[in-house]
Amino acid sequence: MSSLARQQEILRNSAVCSVPIDSLVITDSPRLQGEDSKHIQLIAETGEDLSPIWVHQPSRKVIDGVHRVRAAVMRGMAEIDARFFHGSEADVFLLSVFANIKHGLPLSQDDRVAAARRVFTTHPEWSDRMVASLTGLSPRRVAAMRNQISQGAPQPSRRIGRDGRSRPVDSAQGRRRAAEIIRQNPAASLREVGRAAGISPATVADVRNRLERGDLPVPQGALPEQARDKAIAAAPAAGRRNGTDRVADPDLSSMFDRLRRDPSLRFSDTGRSLLRMFDAVRVALREQEELLQSLPPHCRMIMAELSCGYAQVLRTFGEELKVAQQARVELPRASAG
Repeated sequence: MSSLARQQEILRNSAVCSVPIDSLVITDSPRLQGEDSKHIQLIAETGEDLSPIWVHQPSRKVIDGVHRVRAAVMRGMAEIDARFFHGSEADVFLLSVFANIKHGLPLSQDDRVAAARRVFTTHPEWSDRMVASLTGLSPRRVAAMRNQISQGAPQPSRRIGRDGRSRPVDSAQGRRRAAEIIRQNPAASLREVGRAAGISPATVADVRNRLERGDLPVPQGALPEQARDKAIAAAPAAGRRNGTDRVADPDLSSMFDRLRRDPSLRFSDTGRSLLRMFDAVRVALREQEELLQSLPPHCRMIMAELSCGYAQVLRTFGEELKVAQQARVELPRASAG
């Protein structure tokens, strides 16, 4: 859970206090067009109790609930229920955006875009997905906006993701460093190499697998165009089919058949789900040519993007499984020392 989500959860569970309306400060709204008078009128006329607003305790700024405050004034109320946020003033705007993405009167698309642009300035170290989760925009759009805004401007070399972990913006350098360490010390664990190179153990596992296959440690898509062309030209022909690495289908079928006979997988919900997934992939591989010919033309690009996307998800899942298994193997070894 991100820090903003935790702060929001703390706010929702905090005590409710009655505060004088004239003590509140209404400023720095994420809404470009300001308050919606029709929405205020609608709230005022419902006659229902107003849910507690959120207020930054030190500054008395209203984080969430400006329309409720205006509706309370229209009703002639002098006080309103509130929950207090005791964090930094720098987080007030972020919480205001985060709180108004889905509930009440959601922020408009223009509001969200403006909020993202502001976050690029106040929190340049946030990842695209982190900014997207705050503003309700897609990560792809956030990335495009960042590239447009940051042209020529220095940017942090690392970014913080939604899980709070810091990662390098350009992992190519870390991958190359990991490759050097693996060549010098093949017995080094994934975590040891990851700490030294500044990348995750899963990425180290991918680098190690690439080196074992005779590939470059950096994926071709992450290289500059000229370097990518050289890499494609220099890549070994063995194991390549139409420019992509593939494991021989008979090997995959043999591995799948062994797993399918394993009782620990056959008699568990998780195991059966995974077996069904791999069986569907196996069928798709077997009927690949027929599928390519029968797919409607307007679906091919979407299917291509889905296939590549799910392939990347499965690759990451596979690397995480390797990391988990290696950590389990290394634990008794570390205890013995």
